[in-house]
Amino acid sequence: MDYQQYNQPRPKKSFNGDGMKIAKRIIIGVVTAILALIIIFGSTYQIKEQEQAVLITFGKAKAVTNSGLHFKLPILQQVRKVDTTIQGFTIGYNSQTNDTVDEEAVMITSDYNFINVDFFVEYRISDPVKALYASQQPTTILKNLSQSCIRTVIGSYDVDSVLTTGKNEIQAAIKEMILKKLEEQDIGIQLVNITIQDSEPPTTEIMEAFKAVETAKQGKETALNNANKYRNEKLPNAQAGADKIIKDAEAYKQERINEASGQVARFNAMYEEYIKNPTVTKQRMFYEAMEDILPDIDIVIDSSNGVQKVLPLDSFVTMDESQAGTTQDSNSTDTENE
Repeated sequence: MDYQQYNQPRPKKSFNGDGMKIAKRIIIGVVTAILALIIIFGSTYQIKEQEQAVLITFGKAKAVTNSGLHFKLPILQQVRKVDTTIQGFTIGYNSQTNDTVDEEAVMITSDYNFINVDFFVEYRISDPVKALYASQQPTTILKNLSQSCIRTVIGSYDVDSVLTTGKNEIQAAIKEMILKKLEEQDIGIQLVNITIQDSEPPTTEIMEAFKAVETAKQGKETALNNANKYRNEKLPNAQAGADKIIKDAEAYKQERINEASGQVARFNAMYEEYIKNPTVTKQRMFYEAMEDILPDIDIVIDSSNGVQKVLPLDSFVTMDESQAGTTQDSNSTDTENE
């Protein structure tokens, strides 16, 4: 065997047409599978009960509010979901550590007192498109608006109202102001509620002073309640006494009116008799007047000689008795002297 025959280089193998076809089929199958997966998983999306979605087609956003299964064009359309449940954030304290955040909590009242006030703000997304594209951070905007409104309203109330009696009124005023500002901003967020969690003086010494003031106020309220109770107890008796006095006065008034009316009727009757017989009536009136003027004196009227004589016998009798007593006293004195 010739050595050169074995030393010749081997010819290279080349793919034939069948191999190329197989390779193409594999590539097509893989691409088809990928496209199928994209179509299957990229053409549908699910919206939960407490969610809303924004469907973006070539940069144009559209809200999808109905829950359930929805379809979209793969790659050409994108979906962004938003949570529509009620959410919240704190102002004035850290919800995790419960520590006070001074730059948010410390405020000044209308009577120039410093006070720490903590709030909790509840909100929800009302328009998903505006919430995503009207602003970059709508929650931050809402928090800044809330802080501005809170400081404005707190600054118009005195410290006693913020600590005690004015909390409900303050919350309502702050909520109304925030709603107006959100309407102007139109960022797709709706305020649900804002509540005062706590309000207290900023230092321990001031807190103790406020407690003393509150104790004094409670004492004042107690004293007022006791005074009102005493007034309510005494007032009916006083009113009853006043009513009795008024009724007695009315009765006396009516009595005097009746008496005067009777005297007028008596005078009129007497005048009618006087017209009929003046002399007899004059004598009768004279006698009656004398009886009224001298009720305890015995009088003898003597008109035997045509002239009336009034003789008060009691005075003469009394005079005689007094003279007799004087005479007896003088006689007894003379006897003793002898």
